[in-house]
Parts: sequence; structure tokens; C-alpha cells
Amino acid sequence: MIRRLLAAAIGVFAMTTAAEAAQPKWAIVVHGGAGVIERSDLTPEQDAAYRAAMSRVTKAGADVLERGGSALDAIEATIHMLEDDPLFNAGRGAVFTAEGRNELDAAIMDGATLKAGAVGGLTRTRHPISAARAVMNKSPHVFLIGSGADAFAATQGLEQVDPAYFFTERRWRSLGKALKAQGLPMPQRPAGAPLASDAAAALAHDEGKYGTVGVVALDASGRVAAGTSTGGTTGKRWGRVGDSPVIGAGTYANAACAVSATGTGEYFIRLTVAREICALVEYKGLSLQAAADQVIQKELTALGGDGGIIAVAPTGEMAWSFNTSGMYRARAAEGQALTVGIYKNDP
Repeated sequence: MIRRLLAAAIGVFAMTTAAEAAQPKWAIVVHGGAGVIERSDLTPEQDAAYRAAMSRVTKAGADVLERGGSALDAIEATIHMLEDDPLFNAGRGAVFTAEGRNELDAAIMDGATLKAGAVGGLTRTRHPISAARAVMNKSPHVFLIGSGADAFAATQGLEQVDPAYFFTERRWRSLGKALKAQGLPMPQRPAGAPLASDAAAALAHDEGKYGTVGVVALDASGRVAAGTSTGGTTGKRWGRVGDSPVIGAGTYANAACAVSATGTGEYFIRLTVAREICALVEYKGLSLQAAADQVIQKELTALGGDGGIIAVAPTGEMAWSFNTSGMYRARAAEGQALTVGIYKNDP
């Protein structure tokens, strides 16, 4: 009898040890926007450029986590790179408003403390994600907008740039097409914008009228966090703000999971997509992937919305789900190879 009990105890210990060994200490998932991204639409050079960019930024974030850095540090470092890469609709690759401006939004959230920071309508802060983190850590507020948000970022020592810094030729051309389709006038070319160049638009792909970048991460201390940054939608008017900086809609993290979204923000706001996914995990016990699919493939699709999400849980479980033809995405974890995907049928 004693032997049987001892054997059973050893078996349970072995199973627990194996499960713990299989659970990664850190994990990171990155997206570069969802939309109309068909394999037939991208040239081999464009495909290679996006895969290389997603691999590069994900590896950088993974290196932060591997060194014992926090999930928030990994997110900020990764999104910095995405905001500096004109391939993506964030920072230097941001789309233009109907008035010919780049207005930038971002948010970040710590799942362990529920602390969050968000900014909207920035025009001069080079890295909006850092402005969002400064709001979270250095102010009593959660959400700052417009010139006030830029002014706050400046007081925190964050780099300020001339608005022309964010100009890219291909986004300017996309604005022209969008305004022509709506019968709206084209604004004057921004002061200080570089001269037109065909080469400037060669590798970038227009994934539709929207795009976003985002990162979710799990660190070695078991904390999860989420961050999102975007230029919004092409030709947006009247100070429109989408879901990316709205806590609970495009960005959310708690003790159950962390989520960053990309897509038509108006639908993500109505469904509070990011918070809904975490609630399904926390209160209904759904797996992360099942919760993501429930919200994206069923609820969002039924409402007529399009886009996708990335997510991570404290267990190391990673997920993504999207109802568009493609989403730039990548993930990595301790002991697991880095995976990059673009199209619906990629891994």
C-alpha cells in the first residue's frame, strides 16, 4: 500500500515537473497589422521584406525577455523598431488624415497591476508607445490627447521631431487615392516633406485603409503586458480615434491574458474586443485560442467588423486570430523557434 502511494506521488511529481518544463518562462507575440494581404498581391521582394522585419523586431523583443527584462520593456523596445520602420502604419510609416497630417495613437498596459497609459493624436513625439508608457508611469492619468499629450511627452524627455519626420511617399499616395474616391480635395504637401520618389514606395504594401502594430509579452516573473501603436486610418477626419489607444478595446492586459488588436477600430470599440477575450479566459475557462476565435471569428464577424488580435497568457500560451486575408505576425518563446506568418494559410 505504501509503495503504491509512493509510486503515485512520484508519478504526480513527474507529471508536474514535465508540465513545468514544457511551460516557457517567457513568450512574445507581435503583429504588424491585418487587412487585405493576399499572397498574389505581394511581390517576392515585399514578402521577404515584411518577413525579415517581423523576424528582426520579434527577435529583439525576445532578447530583452531572455535577458530577464520585463514584458513592458520588451514591448516598448519592439514597438520602437516598428514605429521607426516605414513598412508599418505606426510612427514613421503612419497614414495621413484628410487634412494631410500624421496623427499617432498608442497604448500600453501591465496585466499584473492593471496600470495603463494611452495617447491619441500625437504629431511630434517620435515614439508614441513611450509617451503612453510615460502617461502610465509618470502621470495620474490614463489617456492624454493632441498637443497636450505631445507637451507631456516633451516634459518627460521623449524625443520630439518635426511633423515632416513621419512623412512617407507611399502613404501620401494612398491618401490621394482615398480622397479622390470620396470626392474630397487633396491638401497641400506638408512643409519639409522629402521630394517624391518611386523608390520610397517600392517595398511597402498597402494593406487597406488601416493598419496597426502591437506586441504582447510574458516575462520570467510571470507578468503579461500588451502594447499597441498606430497611425489610424487613411483619410480620417474630425479627429477620429480608433480602438488602439482605447483600453479594453484594442489593448488590454490582466492576470488572465494580454491582447493587442488591429482592424476596423469602430467595431473593436463596440465589442471591447481585447477585454472580452480576457474575460472569456478568466471567467469561462476557455483556452486563449478558443477565446480569441470566439470573439474574432464569431462575434466580430457577425457584427461586420474585420481585423485580428494577438494574445499571450501567463502559462505561456500564445494565440492569434484574424478574419482578414492576412496579418503580419510573429511569435517566439523560450525553447521554441521563432515563427513568422503573413497570409491566412501560413503557420
